[in-house]
Order: sequence, then C-alpha cells, then structure tokens
Amino acid sequence: DLSTVAGNKISNPPWVKFQSAGWVNFPSAPTPQARLAALLAQCREEEPEVEICLSEVTFSEQVRGLNDDLFDIGLAQSDEVGDGLVAEPVWFDPLVVAVPARHPLLSYRRVPLDEVVRYPLVLCDPQVCEGFWQQLQRVLGAVDTRLIIADRVPTLDLMMALVAAGYGLGFSSLARINELNNPDVVARPLGGCASMLTTYLVRREGDPTEQLARFIGRVSPEESQALLPDHASHKEIA
Repeated sequence: DLSTVAGNKISNPPWVKFQSAGWVNFPSAPTPQARLAALLAQCREEEPEVEICLSEVTFSEQVRGLNDDLFDIGLAQSDEVGDGLVAEPVWFDPLVVAVPARHPLLSYRRVPLDEVVRYPLVLCDPQVCEGFWQQLQRVLGAVDTRLIIADRVPTLDLMMALVAAGYGLGFSSLARINELNNPDVVARPLGGCASMLTTYLVRREGDPTEQLARFIGRVSPEESQALLPDHASHKEIA
C-alpha cells in the first residue's frame, strides 16, 4: 500500500516528499530476478546515496502513479501508456510454453502453436498481468481455435504449480521459468515464430533529472548519452 509505512497510514508517503533529496521510486514488471538484482546492485555500487523504493502494482496503477507523480519511473510489459508518458523498449525475452513433464508435446523441440491450443491452458489473470496478457493475445490471435482455459491465475508461481500438476499448459518468459526451476515443468519454444516478450521503461515526457537519467542509463545503456545533459557544451558557452 503506497500510503502505509510500518503499519501506519500516512497522507503523503516519504518517497513522494523526498524524491528531490535522492529517492528513485519505481514499480516493476514481472522481471527476471537476476536481472533486477543486477540493476539494483549496480545502482548501490555507483550511487549508494540514492535510495530506490520498489513497488509491485498493476499496469493501470503504474500509469496512474506516474501521472500523479507518485512514481519516478516504471517497468511494464505494455506500451499503451497514454498521453504524457513515454514507453521505451529495453529488454526482450523469448516467450515459451510451460509443459508438464511426460506430456506428449515434449516430442517437439519447438511446439507448434496450433498443437498447444488443443490442450487446456493455465493463463494469467488479464486484470493482474495486463501487459503480459496484451502481448500473449497477439500470439494466440494467430490461431483460429477456441481456447480451452483450465484456469486464470494472478502469479507465475501458481501457474507453474498447476502446470506441474497437469492442469494444463502455460506461457511465460524463458528467464522466469528457468528461475523457478520446477523439475516437473519443461520450457519449450514455440515453433514457426520467434515470439519475444518486451519489457518497457515507462516515464513521464520531458527531460529527466540527471539522477534519473543515470538510472535510465543503467536499465538501457544505449539511451544514457541521449538523456544526460551535455555538460561540455554548457562549459563552452560559458
């Protein structure tokens, strides 16, 4: 809860009050833990005085929080952010099928999508995983088959448990499935298409502060030089 600290309700969270004093607050998409940990470790190493506050919210809450200046920046799996915000693609991960061990589809090294949709599916909850669901819909829309939906779940952990138990097949990024390392679930790429999941860096339009620009540069190094002010040119003008 953005308005709760140590169990006490407050009218203005501290990371809103003190952003200018060295806070970077951002909500995170379902990002591979190793990648997020590496990013945070780099931030602590290079700017230990800057405190980063992570929030896990839905995509709609993230957009509202950015527009209301509650968040500085966000990671999302959708670029449908509306006016006043920009979404820049930063990370790309292969979309794979989560298959129960000993399932007949494991005879394929790359599973055709029209074979996948013949079986029950354990899908994400569209209201909780909005961005991921938008991207997955584009893939599933390529087949003219009525989906057999065994269940809709709010988390990848629950999806993996149901897939392992044989309730159906699931979808996720290869990195996230590898992190969970469930011995009863096998990741298989889709055949016939190289489907990728895109993670976007979402922020307000306009020039970011130097502190925020450096953070963006760590997420997406190729963008850093374009965002950081050109101090050399200012010195020449002076």
